[in-house]
Amino acid sequence: MDKFIAELGLNVAFRKSTPLSESKPPLPEPAPGTIKLEKGSVNAEGAYPLPCDILLQRDVSIPMRDGNQLLADIYRPVDVESVPAIVAYTQYSKRGGYWNEEYAPARNILRVPASYFSGLDSFEAPDPGYWCEHGYAVVVIDAAGTGYSGGDAKFQGTAVGRDVYDAIEWIAEQDWSTGKIGMNGNSYLAANQWGVAALQPPHLTAIAPWEGLSDFYRNNLFRGGIRENGPFWNDIHSHLHGQGLEEDTVHENGDRFPLFNAYWADKVADLSSISIPAYVVASWSNAIHTHGTIQAFREISSEHKWLRVHNNIEWIDISDPDSQADLRKFFDHYLKGVDNGWEKTPPVRLSVLDPGGADVVGRAEQEWPLARQQWRTLKLDAATGALTDGEVEQEHVAAYDSEDRDASVKFSFVATEEIEVTGYLNLHLWVEAADAQDMDLFAALYKENADGKRMHHLSVRDPAVRSFIKSQEKDGKLPGPISYAGPTGRLRVSHRALDPVRSTPAEPFLTHEKEELLEPGSVVPVELSLWPTSMVVHAGERLVVEIAGHPVGPVNPNGFANPNMPTRNRGEHRIHTGGSFDSHLLLPVVP
Repeated sequence: MDKFIAELGLNVAFRKSTPLSESKPPLPEPAPGTIKLEKGSVNAEGAYPLPCDILLQRDVSIPMRDGNQLLADIYRPVDVESVPAIVAYTQYSKRGGYWNEEYAPARNILRVPASYFSGLDSFEAPDPGYWCEHGYAVVVIDAAGTGYSGGDAKFQGTAVGRDVYDAIEWIAEQDWSTGKIGMNGNSYLAANQWGVAALQPPHLTAIAPWEGLSDFYRNNLFRGGIRENGPFWNDIHSHLHGQGLEEDTVHENGDRFPLFNAYWADKVADLSSISIPAYVVASWSNAIHTHGTIQAFREISSEHKWLRVHNNIEWIDISDPDSQADLRKFFDHYLKGVDNGWEKTPPVRLSVLDPGGADVVGRAEQEWPLARQQWRTLKLDAATGALTDGEVEQEHVAAYDSEDRDASVKFSFVATEEIEVTGYLNLHLWVEAADAQDMDLFAALYKENADGKRMHHLSVRDPAVRSFIKSQEKDGKLPGPISYAGPTGRLRVSHRALDPVRSTPAEPFLTHEKEELLEPGSVVPVELSLWPTSMVVHAGERLVVEIAGHPVGPVNPNGFANPNMPTRNRGEHRIHTGGSFDSHLLLPVVP
């Protein structure tokens, strides 16, 4: 069904939520009340014993301005008069159900040690066992329209921000609250922090988004203007349950609004309005969140903001004891006023990946992008398949069958000394579609060893999981998202129009507001940006740029970069190089 959203001036599609009765395991029915969880009790197999007594208020109703009531679980340390609160707003259920019982990091393929958790934790949310021990309340809220919370389920945007705003202000008024409210959580629980912080609720004091996209259109569903069709979102929504309607963002609204309009703009928070302290966490290897998280860090206006880029998959990092201790130092400083030296923490801490080798983790930096980066322009030479520092005098064409899932063109150079690539990368290409009015281009940058074998970074720690992933190698590739070889990019050429104000040579900003179809046989310049990265190429290793009409680099048939995603491609694609066609890779090199 459609709902007219007056502030957008659009009819937005909603559909019936998956019924609660279909949740397997079932979601627990509301049972309002307060129970005491005893110190030393064990609340899940393998979990650590609770380090303190915890008061759990279950299924507390939080009123919204629209008249709906959201249900929350509130965990508080016993016999502490007032405490700051850490809020998690979740679509995955605050307690029970599939995500908490079947997909938690201790039970999924990642094999995060169960001893890292108290058993009170919700999927992608802060663990009450840890935070209550250290003098915090944890409030986990079932998002509107999910579980037994009232209203309709909405996906990001202003409406979600308002709901979280109302919840924060209600929490601040409770007699146990100091009025200092922080937020933490991963993925969905991170992305909604941008939306509410931009609305500036008076009592939201600090945020800690762990890998959360900030522009759903550009980061994900229409990256480069190409519609993502992997079953990833279907898999998520089949395990989300509610009693009302849910916004049909991925399917019907994606079909209805293929260009960037007010619907998608509403899902991009006004990041410049975020002025409170922020501890932002990202990784280079995340196929969903990398670009949007780092961009949000850059655009928020807070004078007190920190970025840490780790080298694991998100669920491993957020549950790591060292990560929790680091975050506690941040929250202690801003939510409790503890003079603990947090502000001496480097503004940026990077992981420099070395696919096939040993990563550097936590390297201190003063800014992002790095002020000391040096731009290196590598020209593409279709005659030799080379990336070269020198001019390419002669014009040549590299061509491939755009409909052949095995066809691509590659350009490479062999490093004669160690090179660190850290920052944003861009391919400036002159392209031609011989037989079509549009082109869907996909690109990847990765390195090969001296024997021509592609080298991968694995975003997991468990030795058995690492061995399993390596065993899945096919045609020199490992499956994503657990493996990472380097940054990727994509572009629908009809979406090539740039915002002249926001674009730079290294970071073109596509407007996606119109289509400019090609005249068959015409050659046009395009900017195909790759997501930011930090990686080392050693002497003797080969740096490769691969371009095709289908996803290249690590692929995941069940998620993003589905190798069989539909495209507009037909016939031969041609990449023009040399002479007047200055096709090149702009590479950020750090001395």
